Amino acid sequence: MTTEPKYLIGVDVGTGSARAGLFDQTGRLLASAKREITLWRGPGAMVEQSSAQIWGAVAQCVREVMAGADPARVAGIGFDATCSLVVLGEGGVSLPVGPSEDPARDVIVWMDHRAVDQAERINAQGHAVLAYVGGKISPEMETPKLLWLKENRPQVFAGARHFFDLADFLTWKATGDEARSTCTVTCKWTYLAHENRWDPSYFRQIGLEELADEQFTRIGTRVVPPGTALGQGLTAAAAADLGLAPGTAVAAGMIDAHAGGIGTVGIEGSPLTHMAYVFGTSSCTMTSTAEPVFVPGVWGPYFSAMVPGLWLSEGGQSAAGAAIDQLFDFHPASTGARAEARGQGQSLALWLTQRILARAPDLSQAAALAGDLHVVPEFLGNRAPHADPHARAVIAGLGMERDLENLEALYLAGICGVAYGLRQILDVQDAAGAKVEKIVISGGAGESRLIRQILADATGRVVMGSASDEPVLLGSATLGAVAGGLFPDMRAAMAGLSGPGEAHHPAGGGVKALHERRFQAFTALQQAARLARGA
Repeated sequence: MTTEPKYLIGVDVGTGSARAGLFDQTGRLLASAKREITLWRGPGAMVEQSSAQIWGAVAQCVREVMAGADPARVAGIGFDATCSLVVLGEGGVSLPVGPSEDPARDVIVWMDHRAVDQAERINAQGHAVLAYVGGKISPEMETPKLLWLKENRPQVFAGARHFFDLADFLTWKATGDEARSTCTVTCKWTYLAHENRWDPSYFRQIGLEELADEQFTRIGTRVVPPGTALGQGLTAAAAADLGLAPGTAVAAGMIDAHAGGIGTVGIEGSPLTHMAYVFGTSSCTMTSTAEPVFVPGVWGPYFSAMVPGLWLSEGGQSAAGAAIDQLFDFHPASTGARAEARGQGQSLALWLTQRILARAPDLSQAAALAGDLHVVPEFLGNRAPHADPHARAVIAGLGMERDLENLEALYLAGICGVAYGLRQILDVQDAAGAKVEKIVISGGAGESRLIRQILADATGRVVMGSASDEPVLLGSATLGAVAGGLFPDMRAAMAGLSGPGEAHHPAGGGVKALHERRFQAFTALQQAARLARGA
């Protein structure tokens, strides 16, 4: 009797959308779907979402990719999501996390910086667990946000039954299993995975003693590796929502960037030689090491947070794709350019790229068209290596030009700025002993050949794409493959489902000299900005 080939489903919840992908058991994408999700912005750098809306968008996407496919052939489903905080009361009732008092707004989004003061107070106390977040905790992480809730929304904090990272909320919604992923709680909640424990003294020191007194029941008492099969698979209710069969294997999930890492770093064998670089709304860098490496300003080292058995150093930039969008919004030519791009069915970035390449001799030479424009794109602070949430963007060399060529130059300067931020992370990792040979890129902006080449030229490293058009979705599907028993472990699944794409090698000569000069200017502008605000 011949067994029919199996399907895998990967679900990715990013900052602005939910997506699903249907893959075959070789990692080939068969179908994908996308739904937008709402961001609500409020005072004090607040950014909120709705977990119910997110689950509804996920369900729509999964049902769409399954159109015409047999649910019985789905071996497993994996979820990834942004590291956002979901707050639920008894019975899973949504609780309002901000002054809107709207209970539907029960998610504090990763990019929400309402807890800067709480993060700074935590850092001033210098608890030993901070060594495992690069020395300083970020307001993007969950314990500062929990402390903000306790201090500013005490009734919500007291009434909460569950505090979930968004990926863990999705797997709970799918299975009813309250287990947390090693990825989420180690990277964003201060769980010490190398010791398999929370540190009660940290929570008592910072003012969250209730969580320690309760034995951490609200933030997770069972922590399992990503890819672990949860519960009894999909519950009947979740299966009905998703259009899948009850009992379908559901994997413990991951943060979205880390799923991109799973979908890419195993493409040429050892994940120890490749940095995963996810370039989306923000950027994330993920470097695996056999032993713990402490890198100042880079989060981690985290044990088994991405690849089981390896340590992870995580950096990145709080605004990457979002920074490029912000630059577009500043320029007077962007309104007309967007209309032109929309008329041709293209994004503004793609439309500008085509214009740039029509003027540049090759991909590497395009950077010269930035001219004397320089951008430090730290609109939302510096995530790494300076760990400075107060940092802000700098634009130098901007004149009164209003033409498309000037918009193109600003775009190129912004890309270069993101690339130089990546170089700074590589430099501090090199100095600490967490060296990598190649960068494997994923995320929406990473699809651009121009961006890949500029990153290679600016960092002096080979930048590779993935054979998959959707490496983040593939990473989530890889989790489902492990939970569904198609592979014995994560490393085998990574090797079996992913493959290399185009490689971009750094240019030498004049291009190298150009980027060296621009990098020195980037560093000087960063320092000038710190001096200007007295930091």
